[in-house]
Amino acid sequence: MDDQTWARTPIEPQSVNAPLSAAAIFLVVTVEADETSLATARDVVSDVGGLVRAVGFRDLGGRLSCNVGIGSELWERLGQPSKPRQLDRFHPIPGSGGHTAVSTPGDLLFHIRGERIDQCFELERLILAKLGEAIEVVDETQGFRYFDSRDLLGFVDGTENPTGQSMAEAALIGDEDPDFAGGSYVVVQKYLHDLTAWGTLSTEQQEAIIGRTKADNLELDDGERLSHKGLNTIVDENGVEHDILRDNMPFGRPGAKEFGTYFIGYSRDLWVIDHMLRRMFIGSPVGEYDRILDFSKAVTGTTFFVPSNDVLEGLAP
Repeated sequence: MDDQTWARTPIEPQSVNAPLSAAAIFLVVTVEADETSLATARDVVSDVGGLVRAVGFRDLGGRLSCNVGIGSELWERLGQPSKPRQLDRFHPIPGSGGHTAVSTPGDLLFHIRGERIDQCFELERLILAKLGEAIEVVDETQGFRYFDSRDLLGFVDGTENPTGQSMAEAALIGDEDPDFAGGSYVVVQKYLHDLTAWGTLSTEQQEAIIGRTKADNLELDDGERLSHKGLNTIVDENGVEHDILRDNMPFGRPGAKEFGTYFIGYSRDLWVIDHMLRRMFIGSPVGEYDRILDFSKAVTGTTFFVPSNDVLEGLAP
């Protein structure tokens, strides 16, 4: 899509394949147990497109967008006639080396992104105002683009994202689940980095863990053990490689000594992300886990289904 088209048209809600942005807000909330709160949440999420347009039209060049994800338990509470086939809660993964992929609560995910943090802020403010006392905020993380799309460990992130038609094939549900075609499964994890310990490693040691060169982002061959890159490459028994769409963002508060990466992965098949995380945390073979976990700790873990905009709007009474 060319720049002239972007200047006339806001990004449609639930656009999983929206461009990587300069800013993002990841908002995870739970919905209170009473029916009034459930009704409020239903009203707000089914009309989130109206809020996006209200804020986004102030500057279409800001490319504001929002994807709403719905957790497994909330989907059942919404009383829909059917459920996405693979939707399930995030199951914790006790791993090797004392590392665990934890599971944390979450009924709704609002993945807000754009080129202007003020627009992202305003959209989040309006969403929370509409939801009011119906929800409780579980996690709120503001991400930002760091130099040339690097994470706070100093490496370029997102290099292996699919592009073009491959993006839709990797991230969007197809005819295998026709009621939910065009939707996507998404897993979010908040990782906190020990930058002090990471900084004690040489560049060569860091590169061996990541599987890429630090300066020019060139792929390295794995040596005796699989790197982070190698463990995140999923190939099935037929030799077919399965991709996911990542929209990770760095975040941090230097005054609080908090530095991290917010992992967000969209996938047509939830099992692909599950297999990836098991390889990272348990190892391949068992015990040969992702050494990045010695410096990055997962403190959240939640799974959601991002319906197409038509399905989302259809949740309205």
